[in-house]
Amino acid sequence: MAKTKIQYVCNQCGAVSPKWGGQCGDCGEWNCLVEQINTDKDAKSGRFAGYSGTASRLQKLSEVKHENTKRIATSLTELDRVLGGGLVPGSVVLLGGDPGIGKSTILLQVMCRLSETLNAVYVTGEESAQQISMRAKRLGLNGDKLGLFTETKVETIIGMAQMEEKNGAQPQVMVIDSIQTIYTEQLQSAPGGVAQVRESTAQLVRFAKQKGIALFVVGHVTKDGSLAGPRVLEHMVDAVLYFEGERDGRYRILRAVKNRFGAVNELGVFAMTEEGLKEVQNPSAIFLSRYQQASPGSAVMVTWEGSRPLLVEVQALVDECHGSQARRVAVGLDQNRLAMLLAVLSRHGGIFCHDQDIFLNVVGGVKVMETSADLAQLLAIVSSLRSQVLPQDLIIFGEIGLAGEIRPVPNGQERIKEAVKHGFTRAIVPKANQPKGEIKGMVIKGVSNLQEALIEMGEL
Repeated sequence: MAKTKIQYVCNQCGAVSPKWGGQCGDCGEWNCLVEQINTDKDAKSGRFAGYSGTASRLQKLSEVKHENTKRIATSLTELDRVLGGGLVPGSVVLLGGDPGIGKSTILLQVMCRLSETLNAVYVTGEESAQQISMRAKRLGLNGDKLGLFTETKVETIIGMAQMEEKNGAQPQVMVIDSIQTIYTEQLQSAPGGVAQVRESTAQLVRFAKQKGIALFVVGHVTKDGSLAGPRVLEHMVDAVLYFEGERDGRYRILRAVKNRFGAVNELGVFAMTEEGLKEVQNPSAIFLSRYQQASPGSAVMVTWEGSRPLLVEVQALVDECHGSQARRVAVGLDQNRLAMLLAVLSRHGGIFCHDQDIFLNVVGGVKVMETSADLAQLLAIVSSLRSQVLPQDLIIFGEIGLAGEIRPVPNGQERIKEAVKHGFTRAIVPKANQPKGEIKGMVIKGVSNLQEALIEMGEL
C-alpha cells in the first residue's frame, strides 16, 4: 500500500508546502493553504482511479455503445420534473437549502416510497436512527423496507454498500445526509472542512458511478445562500438542486441550477403540511391568490421557469421620500436591474421617481431573474405612482432595452395561452410576440416601446 503523506496547497497560486503556515511563501496571501493527500506517483491508488473502474482506452465517439438508460421515477412528479424526468442510475444529485427548509423530509419521503420496489439506503450523519424513525412515523410513511445506516466515515459507508452487494442486495438508491458530516480517514482535518468535503465527495461519486447507484447528497448552505464547501463540489456532481422558501411559510420551491440530464432552471413547487411535503400541480393558482378588491401597484406577469410558464403577481409601492436619499428595494427581483429600469422610465417615459421611495415584491416568495418581468415592473410602479388600478384580467410581459424599446421574449404564445387558462382576457406584450391570429377570449395589445406601453395603460 502506498504511503500516504500530507501536503498543503495554496488555493490562490497552487504552490505546494510540506507543512501548514498562515501565509503562502510564493504569493504572500494569508489563510490560503489547504490540506491535501500526496501519494507516490507509482502507487495504484483507488483515489486516482477512473469512474468506469476499468482501464481507459482511446476510442471513437461512434464506437461508444449507447444504452437507453431507464430513469427511476421518484413518485413525486414535481421532483421528477426538476430532475429532467426522474433519477438516472449512477448519477449524483446535490441538494442544498437553508436549515429546516425540508431537505431531509423530502428525501425521506422519496426513499420510503422507492424502497417498496428498489434497494434503498438512507445514510445519516446528523440524526440518530430513532429520530429518523420518529419522523417517518409522524409523516405516516411506510419504511419497513428502507435501509438505515448511521455513519460519518466514508470508507465505512462504501464498505457497507460493498457488503450488501456480496449479499445480493446492492443499494440502487442512496442518500448521504449530509456531506458536511462525512470524513475520510486519509485526512487529519475535522469533518466539514474544505479538504474533507472534497475528498469524501470524490470517493462517493466514484463509487456511485462504478456501481450504477443513484446518489442524493445533502449539502449545507452559507449565510448568503450558496452551498458550503469548495466550489469544486458543484462541478463533481451531475445535478445541483436548491430548496428555497421561508421557514415560517407554507410553500417550498425546488430549483435546478445544474443538470447534466435535463433542463436547468426547472422549478418544482411543494406545500409543507403535517404529513410532509405535498406537490403543487398548479403553482400559478397559488401565486395569484389576490384580493377581491383591486389596488394600485399590482400587476400580473408571465415568467418562464424551466419548461413551463408561471403566472406571478408583482406589487409596487411608491411613496414620497422622507430622507436624504430615495430607497430602492426589490424582493424577488434584481435590484440593479430595477435601478436601470427607473432610469429608462425617466429618460424615455418622462416619469421621474428620483424623490420617491420604491418598493417591489413578488408575491409568494418566488425569485424572478428573467428579463421578461421588466415591463410588468415599470407598469406596476407607474400604477402605484398615479394611484391607477390595473384590471385584474390583465397580464403583462416584455423586456425593456436602454433605448426604451420593448424586446420580444421566448415562448410568447405559450405564455399567453397559460394566461387564458387562468381566465385572463387582456394582455400587453411586445409587438414581436403578438400572435398573427386571434386567440379566443384574449385581447392582445402589442407595443414596441415604453411610450406605447404607457399609452395603452392609460386607456385601460
